Amino acid sequence: MESAHLLGTSKKRVKIHPHTVTAQYATRAPYSPQPGIHTHFPQPGDEGYDDAPSFEDFGSFLEETSDKKRLTEGKKWPLTLFTSKDSAPKSPSAAGTSGEGADGRAPKGSSSKGVGEQLASFGEASVSASRLTWLGLLGAGLAHAVLIVLTRVASEQFKLGPLFLLLVRSVLQLISIAVPLQKGENPFGPSGYRLHLLFYGIAYSLSLCCAYSSLTFISNGNATTTWRLMTTALSAILAFLLLEERLGLTDVISIIAGLFGLGLVLLPTVDEYNVDTPSDPVVFWKGAFGWSLSALAGLWMALALVGYRSLKEKVGVGTALFTVSWTGCILSPATLALLQEGWSWPMSAQAWGLILGLVTCSVAAFLGMTHALTRLHPAIVSASQTVEVPLAMLLYLAVLPEPPSALEIIGNVFVLISVSWMVAMKLLPSRVVPRRQREEYEEILDSPIK
Repeated sequence: MESAHLLGTSKKRVKIHPHTVTAQYATRAPYSPQPGIHTHFPQPGDEGYDDAPSFEDFGSFLEETSDKKRLTEGKKWPLTLFTSKDSAPKSPSAAGTSGEGADGRAPKGSSSKGVGEQLASFGEASVSASRLTWLGLLGAGLAHAVLIVLTRVASEQFKLGPLFLLLVRSVLQLISIAVPLQKGENPFGPSGYRLHLLFYGIAYSLSLCCAYSSLTFISNGNATTTWRLMTTALSAILAFLLLEERLGLTDVISIIAGLFGLGLVLLPTVDEYNVDTPSDPVVFWKGAFGWSLSALAGLWMALALVGYRSLKEKVGVGTALFTVSWTGCILSPATLALLQEGWSWPMSAQAWGLILGLVTCSVAAFLGMTHALTRLHPAIVSASQTVEVPLAMLLYLAVLPEPPSALEIIGNVFVLISVSWMVAMKLLPSRVVPRRQREEYEEILDSPIK
């Protein structure tokens, strides 16, 4: 019995579960043919022997027989605006001239040097991409500040309603359809993600409609500050609940400091807080409705930021801009009719120039924010845009001389410090500790699992 047990063969049965893999071993006695019967197992070289394919052969078989490439190319938008997409594969001769020898191998003596150069270029590209991202974000904040001032000037001096400006802005931005068409993409999004993209466009346009509608009931500065405060706070919460994306401790401290500064800006002055003067109930409820619209605009914008964050690998910036434009063309007239805001057509060249500047600033701000969403947390993107509040205050001093209150100055200083600290923490570590990043990258390159 002991010899039979030692000579027995072990057979393994594997059960695969979505989370666990269990293996069970069973011992069987070796197969013993009957006496006088000769058994022969096929060996390599015998006729009819079929060796199992290797992993390399199996991979090449999948590469040759797979229809994934053709299916992916078939989903692309068939029309292009300026040029046609050239999908012809490169010739083997062209592939052989890309730094490889005739046998397909890299030149000798270039492996170690090439890895070092790749590590250096990887670190430089990472730092450069971070700098460009934050440069675009700060530029978007400046564009938002200019947009706030231009909207107020258009409303006060040229009698142009905010919702009418939003409608003209959405119509002129429809030209962004040229970007997805030129790239050969469907302007309404890839198949399987169009409903998600539609929800993103509706949320973004509803946020703009609520924000512009609130300007009719409360001041421009209060509406903008409330909108940005709610967007930053809610985007942090929604990103954690919907995308399970957390913020670091430094980011949390910076965001809280910025929100505290915005709260100081929103505090009423002594004249506004004077309770001796009787208040009109109609004025009170109009103001409450305006504040509610600003808060609702922040909620919709937070949903829009989180929505695009989940679509960052599927939808380009041009497609997102076109989606926001055509949904805005539908929702802004509906909101204008609902609030019964009168139409006021611009009658001078200065008014049209102001509208073109407004559209240019809105496009620049959108591109900077949307591109940053592909790399950064939605709450960080929104918190960086709080810089528009102090910048708008400085522009107000230059265009519309209005001395700010002490609380506004202190709050804007808190906002500037929080944004500056956030940018410094994101960019300085890439200079201070590049060795650690390089070691982590080398560990990935040397890992047997690639």
